Parts: sequence; C-alpha cells; structure tokens
Amino acid sequence: MKLSLDWSAYKDAGMGDAYADIPRQGGDYAKAIAACINSGQCETDSKQLMCPSFKFTGDAELSTGGRVRKLKEALSADDWEEALQDPQLARALELCVSCKGCKRECDNNVDMALIKVEYLAWRARREGHSLRSRLFANVPLLLHRLPGLRHLIRWRNSSATLRKLTERWLGVSAVMPLPVPVARPPSDIDLLASVYRRLSDEVAGDKPELVLLVDTFSRYFEPKIIEAAMAVLDSAGYRYTFANTELLTIDPGRPLCCGRTYLAQGMVEQARVEAQRLVEALSPHVALGSLVVGFEASCVIGLRDDALALGLGEPMRNIANSTLLFEEFIGREIMAGRFTLPARETKAATAPVSKPETLIHGHCHQKAVGAMKAVRRVMKLFPDSQYSMIESGCCGMAGTFSLESEHHAIGHDMAARDLLPALEQKPMARVIGNGFSCRQQMRAHGDPRPQHLAQWLRTEMGL
Repeated sequence: MKLSLDWSAYKDAGMGDAYADIPRQGGDYAKAIAACINSGQCETDSKQLMCPSFKFTGDAELSTGGRVRKLKEALSADDWEEALQDPQLARALELCVSCKGCKRECDNNVDMALIKVEYLAWRARREGHSLRSRLFANVPLLLHRLPGLRHLIRWRNSSATLRKLTERWLGVSAVMPLPVPVARPPSDIDLLASVYRRLSDEVAGDKPELVLLVDTFSRYFEPKIIEAAMAVLDSAGYRYTFANTELLTIDPGRPLCCGRTYLAQGMVEQARVEAQRLVEALSPHVALGSLVVGFEASCVIGLRDDALALGLGEPMRNIANSTLLFEEFIGREIMAGRFTLPARETKAATAPVSKPETLIHGHCHQKAVGAMKAVRRVMKLFPDSQYSMIESGCCGMAGTFSLESEHHAIGHDMAARDLLPALEQKPMARVIGNGFSCRQQMRAHGDPRPQHLAQWLRTEMGL
C-alpha cells in the first residue's frame, strides 16, 4: 500500500504483542490503526469529546473502535484494495468529523482524524477528487486570487435558485449560508506596516517576542479578531510581528496557510507545500526564540500535530514546539505573572455595572489539547464577569461537514443536541467561540453573538 503521510512514529507500535492484530497491508499506517485495544471507551455516551457521530447515531460502526475494526478487516483481506472501497467502510470514515477527541481520550491515543486523511488520499489516487472537494480544499487560494468571490457568495446566499443549483451541481446544502469574506482583508504588508507604526525600542521586562500566525479564516472573514489580539498584546506590553511572505521562494506574496483545508480532503501533496511555506517563513523567527501564536484552533493544532506527518523533519518539529493558541499563550503569561490588566481610573460613587453572563463553547481541537483550561484562566482575570462552559460535543459544522448536502441534517442535529438549546436558554448572554466553524454554525442557526476570546478580552480591557 502506497502511503502519503509519514507514519514512522508508529514503527514500533504493537511489535512483539501477539494480540496487537496488526493488519497485513499498510506498514506503519497499519500499526497506527492497530493502536486501538478495543477498550470500548469511544462507545459511551459520557461527556467526553469522542465520538460525535457515535453519540448521535448510537451505531458502533461510527465509533473510533468501529472504524478501526472495519479498517483492520479491509487491510487484512486478500483483495485489500477492493476491501478498502467497501461502502460501509467509506460511510464510517465519511462520518468521522475529525474532532481529534480519540487522540486525547482513547487509552492508546488512536488518531482517527489522521488515519482518515491517509484513507482519503488513497481513495483520491484511484478515483480523483470531486469538484466540491477541490473547491473546499482550495478556499485559501481562491480567496487570495479571486477578490470578486465575495460578491458571488453573497449572490448565492441571497438567491433561492442559486442555492438549489449549488446543491444540485456541487452538493453544497441549499439550507446553509456560506460565510462571506470581508470587502478588504488585511494583506501581509498591511499587517507589517501596522507593526512598524507601533514599534517601540522598549521591551517590557522578560516578555517573549511573538510572531502572529494569521489564518485564512481570520484574515478573510473576521479580521477584527486580529485587530483585537493586537490591541490586547499592545496594552499588555508585548512585541510581535508577522511573517513576511514576500521573501518566500514558494509562491511569494501569498498569505500563509496551515494546509488544513487540503488535508481535510485528502490532498496531502498540496498540504505539504503549504507546510513547507510555513517552515520557510517561520523558522527564522523561531530560531531567534520567538513564539508563534495563532487564533484558529484547527489551524494551530494542525500545525502542531498533523503537519508532523508530512515528512518535513526537524524544522517542522521546531515550529510545532514553539506554537501556541492565543488563549494558551495568554494563560501561560498569566501563570508567569507577565500578563496583567491595565490600571483603570476608578470613579467614586459609581455603582458597579452588572455584566451579562458569558457562555463559552469550546472547539473540538481546543478540547483535544486541553486548551479550555487556558480559557478558564483568562476568564478568572475578571472576577466581576460571570461565565459558564457550554457542556456540548461537536457543533456539527466540523469544517465543511454541515455545508455538505448529504451531511447537513446530521450536522444540524449535532448542534441541536446541546449547543443550540444552551444558547436559546440564555438569550442575553455573551458568547465566546474560538472556532471559526463553530461561530458559523451558531450564526447559520440565527445567533449573531459568538465572538473570539480576543474580541471579548479587548472589550473587557476597555481597549
């Protein structure tokens, strides 16, 4: 079996274990699959993250363990290539929303999200990619090359006829609005110019210097997140910069991309190119001791985790080890005593202002790396602000899952299980959701409130 990803991290997995049941085909990929020990932990209805599709359907084949059993059976078959095309196996992996819950919560840390990428890449070599897959995968490139895409998306969203046509031709759900890009997304030159305008010769104490990783979704859809993060970091005395893509040897001038959209469609080679661009752009900063701080959970975790399977070696690992989510960085700095709130003028005889409660929805990848602890740490900086975590699993958007016509109903029902009722119960609360797809799911169901933690912080700090 020809593999697209580097599975050498599993080369010793299961060796010498007579019960490992390593499939005959797949080499180290097969060993990654055989990491599952059939504990059944993924087939419970507890409050753990995994496995969203099993929790919704109750179908054991749609659990991590169920998918492993199907893959083992296929890769051990005499005609394994035919077996890998089994419709039941395809359905089981198709309904994996790549939440990364099993990577954290499974006893043996089975990484079904990455296993799915390899499977999709194998299928694509035989069958090619659909037009929808190519469009979704190339969203970062299309947004950069086609500024008029904004008008086309707005036209599609406003026309019932166009919605129906895109569902018929592309398989994009007519029910779901597509996110609309902003009219003028910030370029790398814009961002670097803003840094130079702020630049000071003074570095406050021993605070680390940062390079901010601007993801596709924040740049093209919600640049106010970038502005808010900059305001917060400026106020707290941190120095930061942005990578200069004009100097890259691969496609200079195009904004950086983590490759997540490509991996989600099994386009490993394209994802590898994006990772190479990241390595080239970020390595000089990391070599000087800067930390890489990003805003979008799926992008940051993709860089720290999935990108390590792209075969780029130590340079990629160095960047992964130096990369944090915005909330992880702020939480770490709070613990170190370096992040403090700016002093505010107090007004005598002024009654304290009653603030609405804040509801917090965690993105699956935030939960998968334990980043919700950092969010709580940030919230505790503001004792007069009440907050509560929404006890929910995957929101159902899962990248493009809810946008796909054949999956929209399942994605909606995932959201309706816990998330949407929690929002409806507290219509006056503020809402934090650090995942772009999570915010889009909430907005698609009529709730305009969700914002990134950086935006909430900016408001709370009075900036």
